[in-house]
Amino acid sequence: MTYVVNTTPIDRINSISPKHNQCDVERSEDSALDLKNVPVLTPEQEKKLWRKIDMRIMPILSLMYLLAFLDRSNIGNAKLEGLVIQLDLTGNRFNIALIMFIIPYCLFECPANLVLKVFRPSRWLPGITFLWGVVMTLMAFVKTYPQLVGTRVCLGIAEAGLFPGVVYYLTLWYPRHMLQYRIGLFFGAATIAGAFSGLLAFGIGYMGGMKGLEAWSWLFMLEGLATIVVAIIAFFVLVDFPDTAKFLTPEERAFIIWRKKYDNSSVGEEERFAARHIWAAFRDWQVWLQIPIYVSIVGPLFGITLFLPTIINSFGYNTPVSQLLTVPPYVAATLTLLGFAHYSDKLKIRHPFILAGLTMCLIGFSINISTAPSGVKYFGTFFIVMGSYAAFPGVISWLGNNLSGQYKRGAGMALLMCIGNFSGAVAAIIYRSQDSPRFIFGHALELMFVGIGFIFLPIVVLVYKRINAQRDANERLAVERGEKVQYSEQELREWGDRAPDFRYTL
Repeated sequence: MTYVVNTTPIDRINSISPKHNQCDVERSEDSALDLKNVPVLTPEQEKKLWRKIDMRIMPILSLMYLLAFLDRSNIGNAKLEGLVIQLDLTGNRFNIALIMFIIPYCLFECPANLVLKVFRPSRWLPGITFLWGVVMTLMAFVKTYPQLVGTRVCLGIAEAGLFPGVVYYLTLWYPRHMLQYRIGLFFGAATIAGAFSGLLAFGIGYMGGMKGLEAWSWLFMLEGLATIVVAIIAFFVLVDFPDTAKFLTPEERAFIIWRKKYDNSSVGEEERFAARHIWAAFRDWQVWLQIPIYVSIVGPLFGITLFLPTIINSFGYNTPVSQLLTVPPYVAATLTLLGFAHYSDKLKIRHPFILAGLTMCLIGFSINISTAPSGVKYFGTFFIVMGSYAAFPGVISWLGNNLSGQYKRGAGMALLMCIGNFSGAVAAIIYRSQDSPRFIFGHALELMFVGIGFIFLPIVVLVYKRINAQRDANERLAVERGEKVQYSEQELREWGDRAPDFRYTL
């Protein structure tokens, strides 16, 4: 591939190479890029380069998350395969077992995201994947309720670092208006996992009694062993940061770093660690206004993920048929998610697609809380799965787009997930066995979550529009008056998304 040398000022480009503290000493000499000769790529060459990066990092990340979602949600399938009876999960014990995954998962997300910059992604992400694979495998041999709860706690701690870590990792590779499609590809593995979970449970269900193990034990064991295998592969496949990626040429590395650094600022974003970046994320108004929107999507997502087999089973189908009927809604959700992600990045806008997802959830839960026939209610589950899964990457990438500064973005996104995922803890206990078959209590609370989204989404959009318009007006006024407001590059970098030249993504 032939490149044309970029004419970007040398003093600006020379500051591009990110510093990752302790990771620096482990980086190869190849990381010392000659950023004075950043190439200019034609659209076709740039498209080819991004495709090259996609093919290297997206398949393994998606496979890891597919297994993560299988391992956390397969307990819903195991419930139909004798888990409740063998472990005597009477009353709310099953719901408590679900909560005991979510609480440590939420608590450990934020610190796990921060240590990603200390430990190399190529070691940290496969390492925690290997760890929860071991936990999942051992869960096949639990004999009592306390043992099940203990392993679910360990599973929540081990899995906590994957999703926020990968999302943050992707923000270090991709410009902000290419991000949602990649998060969509990654999170799309979760919807595929939902389909696989039903198919695997259907097949593994016939293994019950082999070697003295129930079907649910085989489900946990086989999926745990698969996770361990993928973790080992990831140790050799996953790469760290753009400036140390040996599968790229020096020119390609220089282009990626330059393209990402000046993606949302004329002077690049702040990359050096300082405690003030963490506190800036905690003080940022948009993090706290985005949390209710995140909650409005995650509550329905957790609820339908954990209880879709139970809800379908309550329609009167037997266990094998119920397992199989969980597959079509997830297939539809995968297609919807990829469509949303593609057009959201293409149009460089997020909120209409989140609104569409909320509307789908509203329709689906409204159908299921009604007295409609079972066939109609099953049709309603399609709307719930499609809406919650398709909107989720948009919520994540929206905040990631609008926080500038690597450490502020990492802390802000982890805070969003850490607090927002507690809605999953609520969703884990609202579908009670005594409420079957209509589950009015559960569906009503999920509609409450959706309503929260309808309230806060327009508020956030209006605030973003107002700030963007104000900055546009100030810029026009300065041009009309012939004024030149001088800010140093360091000042603009430190201000990040509060800088006069920063525009929020809507």
